[in-house]
Amino acid sequence: MSAEGARPLVGSHRHTPQPGFGKRATVLTAAAASAAAMTAVPAGAEPGEPSVASVNARVDGLYAEAERATEKFNAVREKVSDLRARVEHAQDEVARGQGRVNRLRNALGALAGAQYRSGALDPTIALMLSSDPDGYLGRVATLDRIGSRKAGELRELRTAQRLLDGKRERAKGTLERLEEERGRLGRHQESVRSKLTAARRLLNTLTAQERREREERASRGAERRGAVPPGSVSGRSGAALSAAHSALGRPYAWGQAGPGAFDCAGLTQWAYRQAGVSIPRTSQGQAHAGRRVPLSEVRPGDLVIYRSDASHVAMYAGGGRVIHAPYPGAAVRYDPVGMMPVSAVARP
Repeated sequence: MSAEGARPLVGSHRHTPQPGFGKRATVLTAAAASAAAMTAVPAGAEPGEPSVASVNARVDGLYAEAERATEKFNAVREKVSDLRARVEHAQDEVARGQGRVNRLRNALGALAGAQYRSGALDPTIALMLSSDPDGYLGRVATLDRIGSRKAGELRELRTAQRLLDGKRERAKGTLERLEEERGRLGRHQESVRSKLTAARRLLNTLTAQERREREERASRGAERRGAVPPGSVSGRSGAALSAAHSALGRPYAWGQAGPGAFDCAGLTQWAYRQAGVSIPRTSQGQAHAGRRVPLSEVRPGDLVIYRSDASHVAMYAGGGRVIHAPYPGAAVRYDPVGMMPVSAVARP
């Protein structure tokens, strides 16, 4: 759904604004950067004042933009979570590697102490405990007094130290990537918030009656007409559909995956998790969950992906209806499968 931008004032005569519309014009100017240009003002509207239809179109456009930003946020958040786990694993490996190096050094130190107490420190042991064991190994062949056991212990120490250094470098690189992704996460988060704030400001320019009419239009499309009864579909698809149905009426909240609130992909992921099936967190990922089927063969429980960028997902409920988490301010509900352009259907 494309949003529309504000039309410049027409003519030079002054007029008396109707209640609520002066504020609307100001807010629309502030939000102009977040939506596309508006079409001509319909007949009957005050010159220069946006119509209710244009405000609704811009709000819908901002919601669509916010949803795209939300899916990017979800994707980056998954990556951050994965990198955080990898950092923790790398740090554990470094700690274990350091422990092994310490034990090997202690063993060599004990050998050196025994020799010292016996009367003199073997020069080869002194070399073993030096800060340059690699340099020592280059001289092993020339040291007649070194035994194979000592050489083996030093080689083991050298190998353990090299492994430890490699683990430290990998942990450092993973941590740097984690910090970069955290920065991206914050930027996507701010993008979602700014678009939702602009949408709220636009909605506030509507009168209470206009807002009620907007919600009534949405609720008329949310009826469950034709959808299959919960529990009438077998298998994991039926279990997922029943779970989604149990979430009816719970609020949309961006970045949430239940059980109290959901965004679009959060609802479908949560529903399939209740059926024991793991699917990706984002609508783009869910577009490739399982196998693709044509819309003409869609079945209850299938994932219906919307828009060319796959930025929205719903679950087919039968009878030409889907169940989904639509947008901020709305609850999980049923809508017609053709509510927006379908880009794919996936069967997990």
